[in-house]
Amino acid sequence: MKNQSPFRLSRIITIACLPLLLGVGTLQKNCLAEETVKIVSSLPRTGSANAMTTSIVNGIRMAIDEVGGKAGDLKIAYEDWDDASPERGNWDPNVEATNADKAAKDSDIVGYIGTFNSGAAKISMPKLNQAGLVMVSPGNSWPGLTKKGFGESSEPEVYRPTGRVTYFRVFPTDDIQGPAGAQWAKDLGAKRVFVLHDRELYGKGLADIFKKSATELGLSVVGYEGIDPKASNYRSLVIKIRSMRPDLVYFGGTAQTNAGQLAKDLSAGGLGKVKLLVPDGCFDEALLSSAGAAALNDRTFITFPGLPPAQLTGKGKIFYDAYLKKFGNEPSAFGVYGYEAAGALIEAIKKAGRKDREAVLNAVASLKDYKGALGEWGFDANGDITLTALSGNTVKDGKFAFVNLLK
Repeated sequence: MKNQSPFRLSRIITIACLPLLLGVGTLQKNCLAEETVKIVSSLPRTGSANAMTTSIVNGIRMAIDEVGGKAGDLKIAYEDWDDASPERGNWDPNVEATNADKAAKDSDIVGYIGTFNSGAAKISMPKLNQAGLVMVSPGNSWPGLTKKGFGESSEPEVYRPTGRVTYFRVFPTDDIQGPAGAQWAKDLGAKRVFVLHDRELYGKGLADIFKKSATELGLSVVGYEGIDPKASNYRSLVIKIRSMRPDLVYFGGTAQTNAGQLAKDLSAGGLGKVKLLVPDGCFDEALLSSAGAAALNDRTFITFPGLPPAQLTGKGKIFYDAYLKKFGNEPSAFGVYGYEAAGALIEAIKKAGRKDREAVLNAVASLKDYKGALGEWGFDANGDITLTALSGNTVKDGKFAFVNLLK
């Protein structure tokens, strides 16, 4: 027997159920309950980002398990997709494009959780928008994906070819994190800052926002430079930075774009007492393992949109305790965002009540008073979460440690 297409199989199920649909209500309900909808995630599962994305995937699975794998009468099937490649060791534009095309063509898929990297989102957003498939990101923070005035003049309309908002995110944006980081740098006593970035959308975008905010706060930006994230070392760059006598170095980038090597070279190159400030993309165990405690302890500071897992309260604390019990280790800082993204989609599917992308999209867009692990929140007209809390963190004894909430 030939494999049936999703459309053919759906038709067969509908025909098989027809006698029951014409019968009593109980049989009708039982028949409809067999219908399955799919949620997929597209995240970098190959490479050093795996530790963070494993927590996100675990969070997604927990949210689905908590409702018994169902949203109302609809069964939920989940698939974990990789958007990274072995060649890059990180997210790959070609793989992300393939994932988006695959999801768009599968009529059973009503929700796409992703991406983790903002650059990857630029590829999949217009494809999924044209397919009317709702996309909920647990990690994108580049503001230009949803707001005007950041980056290219065509943003964000270029990602919405149908004119509709189909992209949402449960993660606060960099136009909040950048200024908060600059204010924290000033509060830490910095007067002269050297700004670096990894030349990628997320990293450079954050560095630009931080630089602008630092200047407005009266800090002296003594240098601004992009690095090669594949370089074996940054010794010559460190000599240049040292000559400018900064008391703080800001790096817009991630653990995957060589933040660990940069931290090691700054420490070894005579800047071991200069503060290093990095964003959420470095709030990753991969930074600790690649740089080593000696290069990070008591001088490294990390901004993060939201609270680290152990600081969550209410339903967030319930999630944290359940995660520890289920997996035997702490979730990464991003785990709760996978849980929250899946929870929001499940709520929307339940509200829609049927396998219908349009109905699920409308339900996500209308989410206003969702009570989740992050607190009570909703999506604004741009698709951004209404929460704006950020935390400041540091490294002590080779481990991340919470410092305070940031302004």
